[in-house]
Amino acid sequence: MKRLAGLFWSLLFLAVPILGVVTFAVAPAYDIWLPKDVSEHGAAVDGLFYFILWLTGFVFIATELCLFWFIWKYDEKNDKAEVKYRHGNHVLEVIWTVIPAAVLLFLAIYQMNTWADVKMRRPNMAPTVEVIGRQFEWRLRYPGRDGVLGTPDDLHLVNDLHLPIDEDILIQLKSMDVLHSFFLPNVRIKQDAVPGMKIPVWFKAREEGVFDIVCAELCGWGHYKMKGRVTFESRKSFEQWLEVKYQEQEATQASNTET
Repeated sequence: MKRLAGLFWSLLFLAVPILGVVTFAVAPAYDIWLPKDVSEHGAAVDGLFYFILWLTGFVFIATELCLFWFIWKYDEKNDKAEVKYRHGNHVLEVIWTVIPAAVLLFLAIYQMNTWADVKMRRPNMAPTVEVIGRQFEWRLRYPGRDGVLGTPDDLHLVNDLHLPIDEDILIQLKSMDVLHSFFLPNVRIKQDAVPGMKIPVWFKAREEGVFDIVCAELCGWGHYKMKGRVTFESRKSFEQWLEVKYQEQEATQASNTET
């Protein structure tokens, strides 16, 4: 019975890395992998992800194989030698402390340029649009015809973000109530919206299309309602859409004034 138990546990630990590798291998074929990248910096972000995935994957597989080997090798039915207890090994402890620390230091240095592009090297421009997280929607405010954000003619929308491609986009991110997380998976952007703060978010989209805006922070029972959409389009299409929205808002304001 103990022999069968040892065989069961050793095979179980062997199955873990096998199933893990198979899962990652077949995931893209079932469209459950990373969403399509349409941004300028997305390739660098994905490169970091894959590098860390391969590194940790190698360690994971090696660890599981060692677990399988030791369970199988030192089963009490196979190894009759008397057990020897050791308090510890100072050299070994130093090694398994220094190696992970060195790997983490390498990763910290390796990712610095990508982090700077995404989070530090802010483009020198006025905000393209203001995005305000609110339970349970994304409120959008574009500069009006005067081109200045924060004036009476600003354009106000909800959940329908339009942006031009091949241009630097600067978003002014805010929250009206609780902590939200502004997430654009297809441009590899995720940034918390913190109450009382104005947080800049920037990127450059390279392809046209309609993609999801997601709140990656569970902010309440109605959280699912916060799903919006972002449309990346040419500058000409963007300006045409903007003009239509200006006219709709102006017509609504004129109607309210008459009433």
